[in-house]
Amino acid sequence: MLPCHQPTLPPQPGRVSTLDNQPGGGHNARKDGRLRDLDRPRAAALLYHKGVIGNPEADLFGPYVTLTRQHWAKLAAHIDDRLDDETLRRLRGIDDPTDQSELEEVYHPLTQLLERYLERTGVLYSDTHEFLGIRGHRTPFVIGIAGSVAVGKSTVSRMLRELLSRLPGRPQVDLVTTDGFLYPNETLKLRGLLGRKGFPESYDRRSLLNFVMAVKSGEPEVVAPKYSHIAYDIVPDEQIVVRQPDILIVEGLNVLQPARLRMDGSPALAISDFFDFSIYVDANELDLKRWYIERFLTMRETAFRNPDSYFSRYAELSKDQAIAVARDLWDTINGPNLSLNIQPTRGRATIVLRKDERHHVAWVRIRKI
Repeated sequence: MLPCHQPTLPPQPGRVSTLDNQPGGGHNARKDGRLRDLDRPRAAALLYHKGVIGNPEADLFGPYVTLTRQHWAKLAAHIDDRLDDETLRRLRGIDDPTDQSELEEVYHPLTQLLERYLERTGVLYSDTHEFLGIRGHRTPFVIGIAGSVAVGKSTVSRMLRELLSRLPGRPQVDLVTTDGFLYPNETLKLRGLLGRKGFPESYDRRSLLNFVMAVKSGEPEVVAPKYSHIAYDIVPDEQIVVRQPDILIVEGLNVLQPARLRMDGSPALAISDFFDFSIYVDANELDLKRWYIERFLTMRETAFRNPDSYFSRYAELSKDQAIAVARDLWDTINGPNLSLNIQPTRGRATIVLRKDERHHVAWVRIRKI
């Protein structure tokens, strides 16, 4: 647990030695509307000990404010509606340790913040339509959730779907993963991309963009392809149907990818252009690799033993062999995809949930501008 006492820092001429709880300081840090000459490292250290930022080297004047888990937890109002242990087990992913304390200290504040975004977005929508003199039903509030393989973004998505559906008015919350927009394995083979499954080019990005645009535009019914993790492929002739939900959660590795350039050099649209709120689930890459290997070993004893599993050949591997295979898969596919395509999109998120080595959220970074 981080200390919360305030260290004594000697004042220096021409520099601010005290700050409010808000990054950027209060009236002491401003004069005539301009920031005075502030000692950033010292000010950051001060806020670190006050629990406002989780990293004493954080930039006070950057676009984000970083809160320790302890400070973040204190922002939430008390909630009587708790998820029982059975519901938590159902929502957790493989080897995910999310528990009641994580629910109360991380997910309750996040849900309450999202509730505010929902309310304000609704007001803006109504005011805009009134100004333009047009009528129409409010379109879905869209949340994008990104992060590496094995980081736990599926658990985050399912937890938020459950908690948001319990808000006043009981909004309808749908969850769609981008796996359904992967090209079928046969197409990936023909294009030489099967070994790059999960990379941006392995997705039908145009179809994914059209899907999100259609949902955000308020179309009565929009369909998405269905993906099977058993077959490791698109399920033929099966679809997921989305019918004007109040909230849509879109989860995937690359949902925060910036727009590509068209042939003429002009920027195209990105699916994140249609997000009202976005979350990046983050962790140290060494931890991610370890969690991936541990998950692979668990699946070797469970899902891979299904004779219909695409990975059934791995079920009979020894533990050492399985670890070697998992390491190779990480080093040749998941690791490079993380460093080249996924992690660079972290700064595009509205909020970053950073996990520690125990797979628990340790601090939260949220965009303030």
